[in-house]
Amino acid sequence: MAKEMLTTLEQKIDPRWAVLLVIDMQNDFCAEGGAFHRSGVDVTPLQTPARTIIRLVESAHQTGVPVIFIRNVYNTPGGWYLSDVMLEQALRCWNGRYHTIPMCERDSWGGDFYDRVRPGESDLVLIKHRFNAFANTDLDLILRSKGIRTVVACGVLTNICVESTVREAFFRDYYTIVPKDCVGTLDDELQRVSLRNIAFGFGQVVDSDEIIRIWKSRKMEG
Repeated sequence: MAKEMLTTLEQKIDPRWAVLLVIDMQNDFCAEGGAFHRSGVDVTPLQTPARTIIRLVESAHQTGVPVIFIRNVYNTPGGWYLSDVMLEQALRCWNGRYHTIPMCERDSWGGDFYDRVRPGESDLVLIKHRFNAFANTDLDLILRSKGIRTVVACGVLTNICVESTVREAFFRDYYTIVPKDCVGTLDDELQRVSLRNIAFGFGQVVDSDEIIRIWKSRKMEG
């Protein structure tokens, strides 16, 4: 039997079937001294979402919405996860990252979570090795096991790992919500275009305050 269509934000982010994904908030992306910063990137736009993400995670915890932190592991001794395709792209476009500047090594400071954007005791940490958090991971199995219908996605980079994951979630028939003040990328133009593309083709773009307000009201009702 077909499920009832969810047409409002309130319906979509109902704690009974919503999940919050926190994508790639790691030092190598966001912190000064991380791989992005060492390769010449201004990481300020990647740090900006941290405060609002913390508020959103706290709201999810208070409301009983499950939270999954997505964590990259890319560089390893022996290069087990980096294909020639990824390394060629990195060689052309990524200013030494993945080659002379390792990215998100396992058990490293660079691969650790950024600042206070960290999982709580009940949160799940999911390891991925590609931009899309569904690619060769257990994410879909986890979501379906929990009866999830809606993915709320935040983190970095908006136009790369966040958008890749949101697209795949949509392809797998999950409703997708992106809080625009809880995602960040390298410049305003990339941010604008990516959010516009997500809103047009793959999900709903909102402000985090709208999500928090709805979750707070559901908590009060409970």
